Amino acid sequence: MTELARRWMRLRGFITKETLQIRRDPSSIVLALVMPVVLLFLFGFGVSLDAQRSPVAIVIDSPGPQARALVERFSLTRYFHPMPAASMEQATAMLNRHAVDAIVRVQSDFADRLHRPGAAPVQIIVNGTDSNRAQAIQAYAVGVLANDAAQRVARGESSAINGVVVEPRIWFNDAMESSYFLVPGLLALVMTLIGVLLTALVIAREWERGTMEAILATPLRPGEMMAAKLLPYFILGMMGMAMSVGLGAALFGVPVRGSLWVLVAVSALYLLASLGLGLFISAAARVQFIAAQVSIVIGFLPAFFLSGLLFDLDSTPWPIRAISHIIPARYFISAAHTLFLAGDVWPIVWRDATALGIMAAILIALARSRLGKRIER
Repeated sequence: MTELARRWMRLRGFITKETLQIRRDPSSIVLALVMPVVLLFLFGFGVSLDAQRSPVAIVIDSPGPQARALVERFSLTRYFHPMPAASMEQATAMLNRHAVDAIVRVQSDFADRLHRPGAAPVQIIVNGTDSNRAQAIQAYAVGVLANDAAQRVARGESSAINGVVVEPRIWFNDAMESSYFLVPGLLALVMTLIGVLLTALVIAREWERGTMEAILATPLRPGEMMAAKLLPYFILGMMGMAMSVGLGAALFGVPVRGSLWVLVAVSALYLLASLGLGLFISAAARVQFIAAQVSIVIGFLPAFFLSGLLFDLDSTPWPIRAISHIIPARYFISAAHTLFLAGDVWPIVWRDATALGIMAAILIALARSRLGKRIER
């Protein structure tokens, strides 16, 4: 029997052992196949960045057909729930007790100023306690007013300033659905859980159960052991990714405008980087509890907070932006958003895929080096 055949037999036997161990451990199956479904429902239905059905107090100083037509536009959009107020004093009281999120005031000379050159101002007062929600409400309100102004100009009912009419266009996510933004980023969390958290326990588990001594007595080499440890979890991670993409498209209608094969390739690179980080942690720690805590701190939390999944990294302080460049999830989420919503924008995809490939190679090499030192001891 050749040396290559012997290596393949050892590798196949150890992969079979790892596969059986995963099947006997319900937690691995739950994290790999059940957790993606839970996260998808949580992010798709429970987490929303949209300000929908926001209560808004409507104040009309002088009721008239033009003012009523403007107010009706707030009733026709899903972003607002108009609540009439008799005066600014009543509307202010409603805002102070958080009964409404904003006030829209149509002033008394609104109808007259529509037919004169210049502007017919509408006052918008927004509760800025939650700055993100306030900005969203303000943007939606301005959009409603801009749409109303454009249609009035088109019908000749008002004058446009210098002949300019605002016509807003939203690219890539014209429905402004936050699920279109959150579901692609969810892939990073799913593969981080599988790649970092589960893999961080595989070597530590062997030490705690006392089976590592038996493994060290075999002719299995460090590279073969690493390959056998990573391959089953790589398959689990890709299964979780496929399930998330399928459920996201079926339940929330999230489009995949880019190549599905490119998405699979980029996902594989990110999963390899996560597996390398998880195995490095596992090789460095002999206790599962410590390995799990470390994997959460340096794996899951950075992927959640420093990747651009929920927060715009450009608005964070420069030290945070600098740290985010060493987080693999940052590049994967950027590529995922591009492939899902924009398509095959190759300058972005190549940049992110290259960064993920470099990080995967470095992390796997570090894991191989650390595992080799542990086995040699």
